[in-house]
Amino acid sequence: MGRLGQGSTEDPPAGDVRAGGAYRTEAVAEAYSFRPIARADAEEISRWRYPEPYATYDGDPSSVPGLLDPRYNYHAVTDPEGGLVGYFCFGADATVPAGRRLGLYDENALDIGLGMRPDLTGRGLGLGFVRAGLRFARQAFAPAAFRLTVTALNQRAVRVYEAAGFEVVRSFGDRGDEWLLMKRPASPEDGT
Repeated sequence: MGRLGQGSTEDPPAGDVRAGGAYRTEAVAEAYSFRPIARADAEEISRWRYPEPYATYDGDPSSVPGLLDPRYNYHAVTDPEGGLVGYFCFGADATVPAGRRLGLYDENALDIGLGMRPDLTGRGLGLGFVRAGLRFARQAFAPAAFRLTVTALNQRAVRVYEAAGFEVVRSFGDRGDEWLLMKRPASPEDGT
C-alpha cells in the first residue's frame, strides 16, 4: 500500500467493485467492529509510529483528509470496548503507483489495505484481524476475489496473508521486486 490516505492518481471507473457503492457500513466480525472512519480515528492513525523495519507504515498528519475521503472506503476497526485497533481500506487507496503504472489492478478483485495499531503488531493477532476484515469486505462488497499489495520486506505480514489464503501472484517495483501482489478468491474456503 502507498502512503496512508494519499489516494490514487486517478479514480476507479464507475461500477468498479473497488469504488465502493452501496454496502453495509457496520459489521461485527469476531471481536472486531467495523465502521466508516471518523475524524478522531484518522487523527489517531496519523500519529501511529512503528519500529524499524516497519517505519514505512508510520502515519502522517497530512493523510487525514485522504483517510476521511469516502471514495477510499476507510473503515475503523475497534475492539469490544470501542478502542481503535486498526483500519482497513477497500479500493483505489490500497494500490501503489508502480502497480498502477504496470496495469496490475485492472482485474475484477477488491484491493485491500490495512493497518494495525503499532503496539498490537507482532503479538499473533494479525491472522484474526485479517480474517475479520475479509469477512467484512465479503459482506460489504461481495467481490469475486481479494487482492493486496505488500512491501516485499514485510515478511511478517506476508506470512499472515498466506495463512489467510493469499498467494503471491507477482512481484514488481520501480527499483526491482519491492512489492508483492497477492490474491485469493473471496469465497470463504478457510473459514474467513
